[in-house]
Amino acid sequence: MEVKLEETGREVIKPSSPAPHDRLQLSLLDLTCPAIYVATTFLYKSTARESPEIISRRLKTSLSETLSRFYPLAGRQEGLSICCNDEGVIFTEARTDLLLSDFLRNLSTDSLAAFLPEIEEGESAGTWPLLRVKVSLFGSGSGVAVTVGISHQICDATSLLTFVQAWAATAKGTTTSTCTPHFAGATIYPPPDTSFKSPSIDDVYELQGKCVTNRLVFKSSKIDELKCKAASESVRAPTRVEAIMSLIWRCAANASRSNSLSPKSTVMTQAMDLRLRIPSNVLPQDSIGNLQTCFFVKKGAESELEIDEMVADFRKTKEEFSEMIKENLQGCDNDTTNITTTTLGQNLLTVMGDFVSECYKPDVDLYTMSSWCKKPFYEVDFRWGNPVWMGPSSHTVYDNMVFVVLIDSKDGEDVEAWVGLPEQDMPVFLCEQDLLAYAVLNPPVLI
Repeated sequence: MEVKLEETGREVIKPSSPAPHDRLQLSLLDLTCPAIYVATTFLYKSTARESPEIISRRLKTSLSETLSRFYPLAGRQEGLSICCNDEGVIFTEARTDLLLSDFLRNLSTDSLAAFLPEIEEGESAGTWPLLRVKVSLFGSGSGVAVTVGISHQICDATSLLTFVQAWAATAKGTTTSTCTPHFAGATIYPPPDTSFKSPSIDDVYELQGKCVTNRLVFKSSKIDELKCKAASESVRAPTRVEAIMSLIWRCAANASRSNSLSPKSTVMTQAMDLRLRIPSNVLPQDSIGNLQTCFFVKKGAESELEIDEMVADFRKTKEEFSEMIKENLQGCDNDTTNITTTTLGQNLLTVMGDFVSECYKPDVDLYTMSSWCKKPFYEVDFRWGNPVWMGPSSHTVYDNMVFVVLIDSKDGEDVEAWVGLPEQDMPVFLCEQDLLAYAVLNPPVLI
């Protein structure tokens, strides 16, 4: 459903107190990330008990207070670091006559673009602002959308969630649950050499022409069936992420092969959150930065794409990668100050360098996958209760991304998959019988 939003306000929100430090050094990985906003939209039911003026004032005040703790987000990127100058962030307000229930009943992946803050001339995720917010009110006080976008050159998805949780807690008045974040991007990965030049987004992503995005929902009963199908002697109990990602990879690769004159090799790359694999006394859970790495699995152009074999390769590669991280961390428990970029960070960069040289080729189809499952996005409460629905909005920033993002549904049992593929492949992908046996295409969200 097309959403028509009327912008009612736009201003710069500054931190409530001065930044305690002047600069934040960015890591080599930060600066190789594309200068786009990692963005998420949260939708909340009725706000009729609060006037638009009260909502606006409460969110702006709490945002200002939160920025005083997340002060680099209110700064400006200058070359290889962030100048923490309290320049502020963009806060946009909008309204629509559309009811929230009607929007969700006719949900369209493209419609989320309307909830993203407009980028005006002279603004960029690679300079300023590093954080953008848009608050949109639905008709008759039926609901509100809160969209938060943070520059990918300073934050990953987990960092985004940490910030939004802190802002929501402040807006709700639960100050005891607020956190003091640790900006740790250059803790794991080394800072770049002074001669470093950031790649353009075209260099980072293999462009495959115009891409389109679709939303799929895997019901919990179908996930159980899929896990049984994906099981093998080597992986008797696949996780739901392993099973769903392998199925999507298989169907997307088959779609590409059907449109190619000659078959291509196919590669699945999976993001890994380092916070889950590094002791919290070394890397706290609330650390902010691009604190992730990735592993990849490759299948040859002539290989059979059997889901149980793909899951087995997925598990084996993931375990080998996790073991490499563990070996690089030996001794860190005894000396928390000595996790060094010359060991783990350099080794991770070497692996990612091998991945880039191996996979960014014209004869290779690359599928970039990420799981947000088990992350508490549905617990973000700005005083309106938990969101009735949330979705990633980053795909609307750039039209040439091939990607897969998995997200828990509100009940925590089902899984939503957001899939971006070349437009010539998407129709074939959506007709894959293996996919349709387990997933439903863009069902309505009922509240």
